[in-house]
Amino acid sequence: MASAQPLVLPLPTRRATLRFAKSLASVLEVGDVVFLEGPLGAGKTFFVRGVCRALGVPSKLPIQSPTFALVHEHEGRVPIVHADLYRLAEASEVSELGLSEALVGAVGLIEWGARFGDVLGRDGVLVTLEMRAGQRQARLTARGSRGREILSALTLR
Repeated sequence: MASAQPLVLPLPTRRATLRFAKSLASVLEVGDVVFLEGPLGAGKTFFVRGVCRALGVPSKLPIQSPTFALVHEHEGRVPIVHADLYRLAEASEVSELGLSEALVGAVGLIEWGARFGDVLGRDGVLVTLEMRAGQRQARLTARGSRGREILSALTLR
């Protein structure tokens, strides 16, 4: 399901990460899913916060990792479902959350969710945040045809 050639984007500063989040948010539509991967502390929730703000979630509302709640819902110009699947081990646990159904009417931002992409039945974009040679970068990989559309529409500066 994933494309063969990921796109690598350097993110030398927090500002660069927020620019990338804003650019990605500008092409997301209801039903789209962004899977976020990377080690603990890589900036997944920071990136999600940037996407949510760019999608119109007011700055007075906190955007925090749903590590223990598993799913947070936010309202912006579109509904947003922010999930953190770090603690889940089995595909059946994802099904029990009702996440697939929730994603039909929302933009999905799913931390630690790539391993459950097939269970969720969603095309989208995989964003892997990582450190290479002391610099943060994002590796973007399309999942399916909608993922390829998102990446081709993305304007990266």
